[in-house]
Amino acid sequence: MTIIYMAFQIVFLLKAILIIYHNNINIMFEEIKESVRDVLRPLAKKTTEINPNTLTLFGLLLSLVSAYFFARQELYWAGTFLLAGGFFDSLDGLVARENNRMTKFGGFLDSVCDRFADAAIIIGAIYGGLTRLDFIQGWLIGTIAIFGSLMVSYTRARAEAAGASASVGFGDRPVRLIIIILGAFFRMVNWAILLVAVISLITVFQRITFVRRVLK
Repeated sequence: MTIIYMAFQIVFLLKAILIIYHNNINIMFEEIKESVRDVLRPLAKKTTEINPNTLTLFGLLLSLVSAYFFARQELYWAGTFLLAGGFFDSLDGLVARENNRMTKFGGFLDSVCDRFADAAIIIGAIYGGLTRLDFIQGWLIGTIAIFGSLMVSYTRARAEAAGASASVGFGDRPVRLIIIILGAFFRMVNWAILLVAVISLITVFQRITFVRRVLK
């Protein structure tokens, strides 16, 4: 019965992924992100005395605190600090754009801090034993999720360096963060990390095939 139950869970997860894909989640999340920007834009315009890089580093700090709470299995605080970190991660870029303070170093720093935060959060979940499932080792799920998350960003960066835009796929960082935050609040971190691992690898494959088609 346990094997049958696990099989149904896997099928349900795969069906959910396919539904997300066919319903064009990219458009939905772009609309959500634009709505969030509209809400934050007035605040960003008033935030003139704070360096955007300071906001970036503060967002990283909040994410590291979230990772600490994941390691301690305190999921409410882990989700809360991760949500706060995501808020500052959204605000820093808006502050830079709205106040004409965009710099190449700022974009570089933001990207590096995001990668540190992504890895730290999942490592915290692995350390806290939150990624275990009956049919697969928790450390393996977490490792694949970290690898996939980093490769999503790397494939886009390499594509842009080669002269192509590879923003396709539904596994961008905001989507992954939302999944983990919901996993924390609903105490389903293991399934959330598994979903992050799966959609990250799918997104990497989407970007590779897209860039191959564009650059060949």
